Amino acid sequence: MQTGQKPLVVKNCTVKTSILLGLTDDPDLQVLIFVFLFLTYTLSVTGNLTILTLTFVDPHLKTAMYFFLQNFSFLEISFTTACIPRYLYDIATGDKVIAYKACVVQVFFTDLFAVTEFFLLAAMSYDRNVAICKPLHYVTIMSSRVCKRLVFCCWLAGLLVITSPLSLALNLKFCDSNIVDHFLCDSSPLMKISCSDTWFMEQTVLVCALLTLIVTLVCIVLSYAYITKTILGFPSAQQRKKAFSTCSSHMIVVSITYGTCMFIYMNPASKEEVTINKVVSLLISSISPTLNPFIYTLRNKQVKKAFKNSIKRIVSFLKK
Repeated sequence: MQTGQKPLVVKNCTVKTSILLGLTDDPDLQVLIFVFLFLTYTLSVTGNLTILTLTFVDPHLKTAMYFFLQNFSFLEISFTTACIPRYLYDIATGDKVIAYKACVVQVFFTDLFAVTEFFLLAAMSYDRNVAICKPLHYVTIMSSRVCKRLVFCCWLAGLLVITSPLSLALNLKFCDSNIVDHFLCDSSPLMKISCSDTWFMEQTVLVCALLTLIVTLVCIVLSYAYITKTILGFPSAQQRKKAFSTCSSHMIVVSITYGTCMFIYMNPASKEEVTINKVVSLLISSISPTLNPFIYTLRNKQVKKAFKNSIKRIVSFLKK
């Protein structure tokens, strides 16, 4: 289906399928995009799966911090899997048609995983706060039960946030067009082609997105304010450097995640520029999940040590 093709007109509002336009119709660019996404997706799944495996099998990675990292890696795998494989299939086969139910399922899972990630990042900042500000009570405060409850609350919060927009989306009617100008099913392009009044849904989506960003960001900022105050009170520069290094990976991931999302929701120009939104969405769903495992492993001596030990065990097992 070419970009300039006329929309499919359906007078009785019974559209059962949608057509995802993707990023481009240029065959050469599609090949480059396919190779790029295939590589980033493979690296993302491999990297996050490695972290998942290490945190499960290595006895030294059984603290609260690695429990949260384990869940974060699971979310990263889930999020990128909900976005990228479908688009790879579209490019490889040329079949851009997606069933309406499949489209709704994709919106549900991508939104759920994305929103839950924000709340998990806030929980991870609280973990770092306790580790640095109350190190003697860390094991007691961040017990296994507390960690599991925090992760459960993150998932519950994510589900509650997306419930209202999704319930409104289920009532949308598509009468004039089934062409979605995006590489995945997302609320924004779906609202643009709906023949229903979408004003209330648009406001609901915006409020839920901003509420998620603001609430979680406030929690993170407050946590790091206390962390910074505590670290600056340390007597030696070596102690301060070591304390800051334990938070650096989390701060980098937070900066990337919040920076890209704030660009989408707070930059007026990007709301009108469809191409920019699609490219930013592509970066969020492919680049971020690929970078995050490397950010955490390259700056974490315990994870690197656990990885080396696992490689040694595998090599010694193969030699037998």
